[in-house]
Amino acid sequence: MRIADKMNFEQVKNNLSKNRSEMAHLQNQAATQKRVTKPSDDPIAATRVLGSRVELSGTKQYLKNLDFARNFLEYTDQSLNELTEHLVLAKELALSQANDASANRLSRGVVATEMEQIYNQIVQISNRQYGDRYVFGGFKTTKAPFSFGGNYKGDSGEIMVHIDKGSFLAVNIPGSKVFLGRGLSKDGVDQLNETQARTIEELQERSRSDSEGEAQLERSIKLRNPAFSEQSASSRQKYSGVNLFDTIEHLITALRENDKQSIQGSLEEIDSAISQVVVARSQVGSRVITLNSTMETLQKSKIDSRNFISQMEDADFFNIVSDINKVESTLNATLSTSGRLVEKSLMDFLG
Repeated sequence: MRIADKMNFEQVKNNLSKNRSEMAHLQNQAATQKRVTKPSDDPIAATRVLGSRVELSGTKQYLKNLDFARNFLEYTDQSLNELTEHLVLAKELALSQANDASANRLSRGVVATEMEQIYNQIVQISNRQYGDRYVFGGFKTTKAPFSFGGNYKGDSGEIMVHIDKGSFLAVNIPGSKVFLGRGLSKDGVDQLNETQARTIEELQERSRSDSEGEAQLERSIKLRNPAFSEQSASSRQKYSGVNLFDTIEHLITALRENDKQSIQGSLEEIDSAISQVVVARSQVGSRVITLNSTMETLQKSKIDSRNFISQMEDADFFNIVSDINKVESTLNATLSTSGRLVEKSLMDFLG
């Protein structure tokens, strides 16, 4: 077969183009440290990397949600701890005036003044804010939930935060439960179903009407108390907890009136109030534990996703350097032999 000069030129051009293209690709990998810089480099790896990046982005947002939820719950726990300390102090003062033989009208009047300060502190705690949100207002977080007289202006809503795929957790405890004892028994035991929604379906299930919620409460009470029968609304009031504001106000009144018997009777109410706050704190603590566990899982998932992305798209630098040297040698050899192959030109045959 006759080899024409044009065929030699085309072969030289194709070889040089192939070698330079391979060299450029390797130099790009060396500069970016990435084996896959565009989908055409490795379609399967590029698809997996994109999926992992989407998952990693979602994990980062979940971690932000968890961080906010944990800070909110820790601030709530701090507030409840202060509330417990004030109630314990109120109990100590009441005990000193109920059982001490040296207590009289004057000393009880002084203690009543101190009780008023404790009442003011409880009102301040009930209207605590985390950032620009009221902690104990339920869904109504833009206005103070309690008046000075203890009237509740919030609702019983629980703010659910998306902490993982299809998983939610309440980050607040309504003030009606903590300070008014709604949904609690006299011994501080929570009568409401406190199972947190874990999926979107469960979250929608929890968003039923108030009438269905009342029926659920009644069924829960029946399970806890087999002797429970159909009762009127007034007779079911015994299943409500303690109103902290009324308890302290009654104690202040008893101290002002020098009523030793009423002071002694208030001790049981204060004990119930302390138990009520402890129940709320236990709920906060269990949620913080759940958040910490979920955060550890997401942190591990974040590391795993980054490792997977690195394995799929990162280049081996030593292999790249080795390949560059090999391609460079090939390119130099091509240039050397090509010069000899196309050494003669038309000018060599003129003259």
